[in-house]
Amino acid sequence: MQRKCVEIGESVRGEDVYIIQSGSGEVNDNLMELLIMINACKIASASRVTAVIPCFPYARQDKKDKVGDGGHGGDKSNSTMTRFVMKSNDWKFTSRAPISAKLVANMLSVAGADHIITMDLHASQIQGFFDIPVDNLFAEPAVLKWIKENIVEWRNSIIVSPDAGGAKRVTSIADRLNVEFALIHKERKKANEVASMVLVGDVKDRVAILVDDMADTCGTICHAAEKLLEAGATKVYAILTHGIFSGPAISRINNACFEAVVVTNTIPQDGHMKDCPKIQCIDVSMMFAEAVRRTHNGESVSYLFSNVPY
Repeated sequence: MQRKCVEIGESVRGEDVYIIQSGSGEVNDNLMELLIMINACKIASASRVTAVIPCFPYARQDKKDKVGDGGHGGDKSNSTMTRFVMKSNDWKFTSRAPISAKLVANMLSVAGADHIITMDLHASQIQGFFDIPVDNLFAEPAVLKWIKENIVEWRNSIIVSPDAGGAKRVTSIADRLNVEFALIHKERKKANEVASMVLVGDVKDRVAILVDDMADTCGTICHAAEKLLEAGATKVYAILTHGIFSGPAISRINNACFEAVVVTNTIPQDGHMKDCPKIQCIDVSMMFAEAVRRTHNGESVSYLFSNVPY
C-alpha cells in the first residue's frame, strides 16, 4: 500500500501559507496530499493556511440525487468509483447516497485550512458547507474577454445553456454581451447518457455559444451542438470552466461540429490540446494570483468577480 508522506522544506512559523492543488488527475491521492500538507503547516505554527483549489473535488456530489440522474457520477477522471447494486426504479430518490462535497469541506476544515479559494463551484451552496471563509471566483470575466477577442460575429451570437441548471450562468453572460440566450432541457435516464433534448429559444442564423461549468464525457455538449445546428445555428462554440475530458470525451469532440471547445486551465490541458486541435485554453492563473495577493494584503476580492486582472 502506497502512503503519502509530506515534509515542509523550510520554516512556516508565523507565515501566511497558500497551498495550490488543482483538484484534478488522481483526485483521491491529490486530496489526501492536500489535507496532509495543510495539517503539516498548521502543526508547524503557520499563522494562516489557505487552500487554493481551482477545480473543487467531488463538487458534483453536492446533494442526494435521483438514482441514475448522473449527479453522483462526478469526478471520474482517473479515479476509482465504488458502486453498490441497488434494486430500485431509475428515477427514485435514494436516502443512501453520500453528499461527498460536504464531507470534503469538513475534511479541509478539520485538517486546519483557514480559507478556501476556488473557481466556479458546480453548486454555489457548497460554500455553505464550510465554517471557514470561501472565495468562489468566477471565470465569467475571462470568458467574456475571450468571446470578444476571438469570435468576430459575437454581436450576432446567442448564449446557450446545455441544461436548465445553468440558466443563471448564461443569462449573466448574455446580459453583459447584450445578446439573447437559450437553454436546452434534457432528461437523463442513466449517468452520462442523455435521453432527450428540447431547445428553448431561437438560434436560427446565429452563432451559438454553449456555456457550462464543466465537461466530463462530453456526451451532453456534443448532442447539444447537433441540436443547435439542426435548429439553424451557423456555428457552435462550447466554453467550459473545468475540462475534465474523461473516457470518450476527446474522440467525441474531434467528431463533433464545434468551431472550438474552450476551457480554462483550472485543470491542466496540455495533453488534451495535443490530442484535440479543437480544444483551446483560457489562462485564469492571473485571477488566482491576484486573489492570493489581495487576500494576503487584506484587500477585497470582489473586484475579480467582474474584472480580469492585467
